[in-house]
Amino acid sequence: MGSKTVEEEADQVIKVWEINKDRIASLQKQISEPPKLLSKAAGRSSCCIFRVPQSLVEINGKSYQPRIVSIGPYHRGEAQLKMIEEHKWRYLGSLLDRVQSKGLGLEDLLKAIHPLEMKARDCYSETIHLDTNEFIEMMVLDGCFIIELFRKVGRLVKSQSDDPLFSMAWILAFFYRDFLRLENQIPYFILECLFDLTKMPGEESGPSLSSIALEFFNNAMLRADADIAKYHDLKGKHLLDLVRMSFIPPDHAEPHRGKAPTHVIHCVSKLRHAGIKLNPGKADSFLVVKFRRGVIEMPTITIDDFMSSFLMNCVAYEQCHSNCSKHFTTYATLLDCLVNTYKDVEYLIDRNIMENYFGTDAEVARFFNNLGKDIAFDIDICYLSGLFDDVNQYYKNSRHVQWASFKYTYFNTPWSFLSALAALILLLLTLAQTFFTIYSTYH
Repeated sequence: MGSKTVEEEADQVIKVWEINKDRIASLQKQISEPPKLLSKAAGRSSCCIFRVPQSLVEINGKSYQPRIVSIGPYHRGEAQLKMIEEHKWRYLGSLLDRVQSKGLGLEDLLKAIHPLEMKARDCYSETIHLDTNEFIEMMVLDGCFIIELFRKVGRLVKSQSDDPLFSMAWILAFFYRDFLRLENQIPYFILECLFDLTKMPGEESGPSLSSIALEFFNNAMLRADADIAKYHDLKGKHLLDLVRMSFIPPDHAEPHRGKAPTHVIHCVSKLRHAGIKLNPGKADSFLVVKFRRGVIEMPTITIDDFMSSFLMNCVAYEQCHSNCSKHFTTYATLLDCLVNTYKDVEYLIDRNIMENYFGTDAEVARFFNNLGKDIAFDIDICYLSGLFDDVNQYYKNSRHVQWASFKYTYFNTPWSFLSALAALILLLLTLAQTFFTIYSTYH
């Protein structure tokens, strides 16, 4: 019952799915094609110029995109950057006019970069869709523009008084930021090659490329000349990495993983309730943060348009490059921990730990919170892991917390002190009145 007869089963036609050979060929082609948006080279230590992760772009908007000048392939040809693109050729012409006296021409610059082409291509996380001629010409044009600008700003080469790149103050301010954006870089060895090749007789004993580069950016950072001079032999993967490395102190290496897990610290307001103070430090770099005897020492940092852009791009670079230290990521996490509201920023400003030229205190607080958002961070092997541990141990000490809470409640402001004093006097008068009442009753 209900079963099919042999004849019915025989009448059924079994259909076999036939695979389309064109589809197979298409799939095989996709299998054989290497990734383009994130190439295999992106995982190598040689790769150092990346597209900023979309998660960070969604948080910080256009902070990673150049505003007036394109360097390298990622933003090449964009319409809003064409104005400076025209001046690149003018600067290349002025450089060629100068080096012509020693028998050097455009052809020599192109030939010098040609052997470095594949090495330079491997520095980019994306496949660069430019042929050999286009790629080399881009490296020469962008590299010579940067070097010539460095020399003119550093007064190593005379600049024209009517040069709009100098006479219009806003342009240089944007160069400082655009040259330090992660997506807007060319390899440092390309700059070195062009810099050495275009030195004039007598310049061999002059300042190094790292010196004139750091002096150029110091117009926006205003560090002491002695701090810059220490890094005359420093070499980075690119300009962003060079400036980033100049802030990293040599004695603040990242430790190996410890046995006990490390915990992040509380915000400024809670630390103050626990008796922990914050004072300005005296180190050359704002990355040198110390904790001793209940006091966190933080060198003063100036937050403005340049520094905010620089910090964001350093964090993005450290998120992408597997073989570089994570000092700026750690510092960003520290700031994110310390600042919850505008009141925390206000206190840091009052303590001369921070100078705010960025916006309101609330805007600075929002910037710090965004800086530490959606980033990969291993607190156990960061350079401040010892500081995090020490601050947490101090915070958990009940004796410190109780005494500090008492002081914060009753002696934090003159008004709270006067209120506490009035309450104490009232208590003493009440006790005295009670005493004399009892005394008079029995005598």
